[in-house]
Amino acid sequence: MTHILKKTAIGAVTSVILAGTALAGVESADPIKLTLHDWSGQLINTQIMGSILEEAGYNVEYVQADYIAQFAGLKTGDLTLAMEIWATTGQEALDEATASGKVVNAGETGLQAIEEWWYPLYMKERCPGLPDWNALKDCAEVFSTAETAPLGRYVGGPVTWGGFDEERVEALALDFEVVHAGTDAALFAELESAYQRQAPVMLWVYVPHWAPAKYDGEFVEFPPYSVECYSDAAAGINPDAAYDCGKPRGPIWKAAWAGMEDKWPGAYAAVQAYTLNNTEMSAMVGAVDLEGQDIDTVVANWMADNKDRWSAWIAE
Repeated sequence: MTHILKKTAIGAVTSVILAGTALAGVESADPIKLTLHDWSGQLINTQIMGSILEEAGYNVEYVQADYIAQFAGLKTGDLTLAMEIWATTGQEALDEATASGKVVNAGETGLQAIEEWWYPLYMKERCPGLPDWNALKDCAEVFSTAETAPLGRYVGGPVTWGGFDEERVEALALDFEVVHAGTDAALFAELESAYQRQAPVMLWVYVPHWAPAKYDGEFVEFPPYSVECYSDAAAGINPDAAYDCGKPRGPIWKAAWAGMEDKWPGAYAAVQAYTLNNTEMSAMVGAVDLEGQDIDTVVANWMADNKDRWSAWIAE
């Protein structure tokens, strides 16, 4: 989940130290600071990594941070590790940070990301040309609400996720108004409410997540993404505007302060070795968001069920 973002202070908005004095044998007792964001999957991913580092004896601290603005803290070392940089929305920020030499790409998490406009299948009956994006030119109004009519309504993620949705609407001349959900929970509450009523809805859905498994629906098929589409107005179908294509797809990366490997080489090796897959992550997010389990319980269960797996990562 990059474009102009709200200015959000990075730092210890809420810092929770979950480990005390590091065990003898770790390279430094200073806290390894992992960033927390505002969606369940990222919180789970990060707390699993933190739990593994704690098992190895490291001092771990969790710091609430803005998704894109966190790179300023990673560059200075005020933050140590970010566990979810999505190629779909964070690639430009990651590439800029690594080019500075102050941040390193610590490898793929194993998760493969899709983030795109999504609609329930019952809306396809009202807009038969879908999933081809061109259909939206003729039936935007079927996605309208009282507040947006005659424009269709697209419910985007929180502004800090990026995504270029406003730019996409303008570049592709779509008669849609972009309305941002305030939180991840609010976004999927919107989906739940609309789905139960069979009401019009078009919104940002991402994978890995439980929503595409629970609800029948499809992603809109926009013109294929290219780097040039985002950077060069002349490259896409609209010669006068960039972002006239879909969102990129690709890995979810781990990003670290460049000094992490020297200061905590064992911890950095464990971070590089760490991988999950979409199926297990979607199941864990569903356990939290649908079944009401707390994140600590879900993380503890994963740790208990995968001891041989993570033990090998900290032994490397």
